[in-house]
Amino acid sequence: MILKKTLYIFLPILILFSSCKEDKGIKRDLPPLDKSSINLKYAKGFSVTDNRDYKILTIETPWPEAKKNYKYLIASKEQLSKMTFPRDAYDGVITNDITKLVVTSTTHIPALELLGVEQTLIGFPETDYISSEKTRKRINEGKVRELGKNEGINTEVLLELNPDVVIGFGVDGVNKTFETIKKAGVPVIYNGDWVESSALAKAEWIKFFGVLFNQEQKADSIFKNIEKDYLKAKSIAKQAKTQPTVLSGAMHKDVWYLPNGSSPEAQFLNDANVNYLWSDTSGNGSLALSFEAVLDKAKDADIWLNPSYYSSLEQLKKASSLYTNFEAFKTNNVFSFTNAKGETGGVLYYELGTARPDLVLKDLIKICHPELLDGYTPYFFKKLK
Repeated sequence: MILKKTLYIFLPILILFSSCKEDKGIKRDLPPLDKSSINLKYAKGFSVTDNRDYKILTIETPWPEAKKNYKYLIASKEQLSKMTFPRDAYDGVITNDITKLVVTSTTHIPALELLGVEQTLIGFPETDYISSEKTRKRINEGKVRELGKNEGINTEVLLELNPDVVIGFGVDGVNKTFETIKKAGVPVIYNGDWVESSALAKAEWIKFFGVLFNQEQKADSIFKNIEKDYLKAKSIAKQAKTQPTVLSGAMHKDVWYLPNGSSPEAQFLNDANVNYLWSDTSGNGSLALSFEAVLDKAKDADIWLNPSYYSSLEQLKKASSLYTNFEAFKTNNVFSFTNAKGETGGVLYYELGTARPDLVLKDLIKICHPELLDGYTPYFFKKLK
C-alpha cells in the first residue's frame, strides 16, 4: 500500500490486446458463461467467473466510490485465437501465461513471492521502497528496472520492457500515465486490495494474482493457512485476563489523526482483545481530533501505537513537547512499525502487512498481552527508544 506513508496507490486501467492471428481452425463465439466462480470469503472488491476455456475477472471497487466495474477477459493465447467476442465489452484482454509483469505497489510483492512467480517482475516505480530480500536481490542484479515515481512512471522505460500486463492502483480513476500505457497496447489492470474493510479481505487478494497466473488452487491454499493462523491468534487473545487501553496515531499540523472504530486497524485491536479508546466510532477515513480531545481521553492509556512516522521518543518530544503528557510516553510503552525496514529504507509493514495480517495480529497480541504467545518475537512492531 506502496503505500508510501500509509497511502496506498492503485489506478484504473483499460486493456488493449493486440489482435491474434487466426489459425486454420474456424473461429467460434464465446460459449454461454458457466456460473462457476472462485470462492471469496471476505474480499468484496473483485469477483471471478470461470468457464474452463476463459475467465472473467471483475474489479468491483478499484477505489472508494468508483462509478463502474471493470471487466477483464483472461484466457490462453490458443483459446483467444479461436474466439470472437465484442472487445468493447471488456476493459482488457489478458493471456494467462504471463512472463513479464510490472506492479506499482509494494503490497503486490508478497503475493508474487508466495505464489512463486516473482521472477516475472521486471519493473517497479521507486524500487527503494521494496524491502523483500528476495526481490531486492533481483533488483541488485538488474532484473527489475526502476520506473521512476508512482505519480509519473517513466513510460519510455516501461514500454521498452514491454510487459504482458501492468498491475496498477488508483485513488480516483484519473491517471494520465496509465492512459499512455494503455494507448501503447500494454494492458493495465486495477488492484483494489487497499479499499477492503478488513485485514482478511485485503489478504484474500492473493486470489486475484492466483487468477492472473492460473494458480487459483495454490492461492486458495495459501490464504487458508493465513486465515487459520489469524483466527488461531485471535482465539489465543481471548484468553487474556486484562484489556490494556490503547491510543493510536499522532498530530499533523495540530490535528491528531487516528483510526476510526470500524477501520481495519481498529479491527486488529479488537481481535487482539484490547480496549481501543475510540472503538465506538465509525465512518470512512481517519478520525481528525484536537490534541485536547485526545489528551482528555487517552492521557492514561497503557499503550501508544503508531505515532505517525516518528522512530524514537526523542523525535516525538522534539516534534511536540505535548506528547510527553501521555502516560504511555512516560512509561516507555510506545510501539511502531517504522523501524522495521529493508536495506534501502522501505518500511516492511507497508509491503508485507497486507498479505500477512496473521503476523500483524500476533505482534499486537505480544505487545498488549506479553504473557501470551510465549517465545514469539514481534515481526513489524518495535518499542520506540
